Amino acid sequence: MNEETSLAPAAGRAAEVVEKLIDAGDVTKVYGEPIRQGDTLLIPAAEILAIAGIGMGGGAGVSDDGRKSRGSGGGGGGGGRTLARAVAVVVATPEGVAVKPVIDFTKIALAFLTAAGFVWASWRGMKKPKRF
Repeated sequence: MNEETSLAPAAGRAAEVVEKLIDAGDVTKVYGEPIRQGDTLLIPAAEILAIAGIGMGGGAGVSDDGRKSRGSGGGGGGGGRTLARAVAVVVATPEGVAVKPVIDFTKIALAFLTAAGFVWASWRGMKKPKRF
């Protein structure tokens, strides 16, 4: 089995992952199916974040006399993630169009708690006596 043959399945899988990540950012994923209620049309909107990473490495041992030894190795890997969250609703009525933001109270609460934790840790660190 040569190196090209052994890399083919990995390359195919990598291309599949990249294709899925690109597909996640398609406009049909950002704007949801319109919902009609009488004269009002609602269009949900989302924020989509796609993240991908890849890494490879290899190495070989060196003998005591400076020559390359028999042992060597290598490897690689990668991954990705797609995150989506609702950010707004477009409301279209005969009177006009308005964009209504979706407020994520959980995200706001987590940001507040994180900031409060940093303030508390900093305050506690300033109260400790300094050792010289």
